[in-house]
Amino acid sequence: MNGLKLNAPVWQQLMARRAQMPHALLLAGQQGLGKFELALSLAASLLCEQVRDNGEACGRCVACAWLAQGNHPDLRLLQPMALAGGGGEADEGVETAVGTKKASQQITIDQVRGLDDFLHVGTHRHGVRVVVLNPAEAMNRSTANALLKSLEEPIASTLFILVSNEPYHLLPTIRSRCQTIPVRCPPQASAVQWLRDAGVTGPEHWLALASGAPFLALELSNSGERLLLDSLLEQVSRGPGLDPLAAAANVDRLVKAEKRPVPLKRALDWAQKWLFDLALASQGLPPRFFLGQAAQLQRLAQTSDLRRILAFNRKALQYKAQCEQPLNSRLFLEDFFLGYARIFGSS
Repeated sequence: MNGLKLNAPVWQQLMARRAQMPHALLLAGQQGLGKFELALSLAASLLCEQVRDNGEACGRCVACAWLAQGNHPDLRLLQPMALAGGGGEADEGVETAVGTKKASQQITIDQVRGLDDFLHVGTHRHGVRVVVLNPAEAMNRSTANALLKSLEEPIASTLFILVSNEPYHLLPTIRSRCQTIPVRCPPQASAVQWLRDAGVTGPEHWLALASGAPFLALELSNSGERLLLDSLLEQVSRGPGLDPLAAAANVDRLVKAEKRPVPLKRALDWAQKWLFDLALASQGLPPRFFLGQAAQLQRLAQTSDLRRILAFNRKALQYKAQCEQPLNSRLFLEDFFLGYARIFGSS
């Protein structure tokens, strides 16, 4: 499925400045909007030698053949090995860090330092060279500072494309040296039709669950995130019948088995959406995210209290900040589910 049409306004904006690109772009927006596809499509367009009228790569020239094989010498992709090895958005033919015993969830400083030779030799086709970082917030401070040296001293015919779901997590010095291109949710009708064309049943439900992000909705409708989400929903749907310790044990097993990045944080994202819908249900309003669980939410709302829901939702914001730090996931989840159970008056 070609997702460029979902981001047609952004693509047109990029193509309008194709001949005079800055040295660094930041594609910023929520998860699941196709920013990574935009970045790779832009890289392919800039490297292509017979660009189509709409700016897309031709798919037939020598450069496009190299891209199709995943070994274009003027393109580098930096992303966490956990993402590259998880079969998600990774381009397995593009250079990433190797030799790590355990898949890293960060873009490492060695990956950035490994760009030195790439940036200081001539391009192979006398065109541009492109570096894509996805997601850019996966850099720690040391890695970001190493990258900053390249951003502060732009190199001719070189473009850095940073893809970010959480641009506010980037160092201000990194953001200030990039031209930010916001990527927003497409119109709902367009996203629903795109999902239908992809064979998704009930696209409205998946799109609501994905906060309007069609690529995330497509992923949820297939698998991927579903194991973690379904496990969490199974527990929070119990309401007053929840066993917090058993719930923590069940979710913790999946968190520890996850190969995708930051599973605990993703679980907290879903939990916050559930609490939001539970608060709506307590006021007799329809859910915003979990459309398929409307009846369950209404039933649970009858045994809960809005003030306790809102108080725990504020606590959930603290949980989300804490889960990004090294911690014991089992104890963390026990504390979370004990707090959730109190919404319904359980001990």
